[in-house]
Amino acid sequence: MKLRDYLEKKKLSEPLNTAPREYCPRCLFTLKTCYCAKVKTFDPKIKFIILIHQLEIDRKIATGRLSYLILEKSELIAGHDYSHDVRVNELLKDEQYYPVVLFPGEGSVNLSLLNLDEKKSLFPHDKTLLLFVIDGTWATARQTMRMSTNLSTLPRISFDFNKSSNFRVRKQPKEGLCSTVEAIYETIEHLGPACGFNTQMRHHENLIEVFNYMVEQQLSFYA
Repeated sequence: MKLRDYLEKKKLSEPLNTAPREYCPRCLFTLKTCYCAKVKTFDPKIKFIILIHQLEIDRKIATGRLSYLILEKSELIAGHDYSHDVRVNELLKDEQYYPVVLFPGEGSVNLSLLNLDEKKSLFPHDKTLLLFVIDGTWATARQTMRMSTNLSTLPRISFDFNKSSNFRVRKQPKEGLCSTVEAIYETIEHLGPACGFNTQMRHHENLIEVFNYMVEQQLSFYA
């Protein structure tokens, strides 16, 4: 194909409407791909604090914000080293909460190995469970835990994820790992009954419903 012919075909294939994209101020997706209409908020009886890395905000398809929009009383805090973060330290000092971090590895309590009574014994019943979740790549999450001295000493919880993540628009480093929203969903499955949340009502399924909707939308652009 001659260059002139190529340039002509390229010009014809370009969209006529070159107006800038409009974005939803809540989910930060374009209005065309906005998932807010699918969101059904619920109270998980756990206060989730989602610590989102700046890179994840820029990527937009990160699932920390999605989780934040669904979980009542949750908070989304951007950063990397939270050692001196004012809001994080306020929450850690608040005596109504019992803070833990969702993070696997040495010293982490595996919820998959515990029965209901054992899960109830993990935290005092007169306090609300305050659960920090790090939303980032595994590399940035490890850095956050290493750098954030106020988080590194907190009790840690984890679970076995014996299936493949549905986050097909991003590659997981290895099997057994999952996205932030999937991790939050699994945590509610494990700890919800111990915290007073009725998992049989399945309100938390909306986390996965909105997540799957977002993934399918993104994949449809490349079909």
